[in-house]
Amino acid sequence: MSEVDYGQVTGMIHSTESFGSVDGPGIRFIIFMQGCKMRCQYCHNPDTWELETNQSTVRTVSDVLQEAMQYKHFWGDKGGITVSGGEAMLQLDFITALFIEAKKHGIHTTLDTCGFTYRPTDSYHAKLDQLLAVTDLVLLDLKEIDPEQHKIVTRQPNTNILLFARYLSDKGIPVWIRHVLVPGLTDFDEHLERLGAFVATLKNVDKFEILPYHTMGEFKWRELGIPYTLAGVKPPSKERVQNAKDIMKTESYTEYMRRVHHH
Repeated sequence: MSEVDYGQVTGMIHSTESFGSVDGPGIRFIIFMQGCKMRCQYCHNPDTWELETNQSTVRTVSDVLQEAMQYKHFWGDKGGITVSGGEAMLQLDFITALFIEAKKHGIHTTLDTCGFTYRPTDSYHAKLDQLLAVTDLVLLDLKEIDPEQHKIVTRQPNTNILLFARYLSDKGIPVWIRHVLVPGLTDFDEHLERLGAFVATLKNVDKFEILPYHTMGEFKWRELGIPYTLAGVKPPSKERVQNAKDIMKTESYTEYMRRVHHH
């Protein structure tokens, strides 16, 4: 079998960001992949939904990595690259090739995903395991634990997403769990309790973040001519954010990690 030239693998890229500070540890170069099957009501990148648009560009792994490397000296020992989206895992071959090449340069790799593309089959696991072998951290968005409510939030079921969370746990891949808190949509005490209980069964959670809903993406919906169903919904109050943290004991994960790293 001939040596695969990972540098020449191409992907549909929406955009890149040179100095990301919220999508993984440290300062990161973020690659936003084009294409997503979810239709989250609060999505702030609806321009990444369609796989092919005039906004996106076909780029090779070496091209993207070359751009990223210009910022390497800002990353320190914590930073690196993050692939986000859209849904990055729709372009599994590209992100696997990208991470394989990144690892040759000793770059820290983070995958930001909703896990929706996961399939519990041997053939999918074979491909997924190649990616996970070169992935340092997964940022996993758990949007809603209740199956029916998940369909309201995203128009998609969450069965495979929860299976993916379990698979990552079994494999011991470090994850940061994220939950976007939207008043009247993903902020019901009973669902938060169930989500907290589910996350507590996972063995690989380094961080559990509550991301308060914000309206910054609303203008993009208008520009694209898509009706914005959350018009008029305000970000959650400090009290509701704290309530979610208390119910799901999110602080305990950070605290636990602190202890582990201090010893």
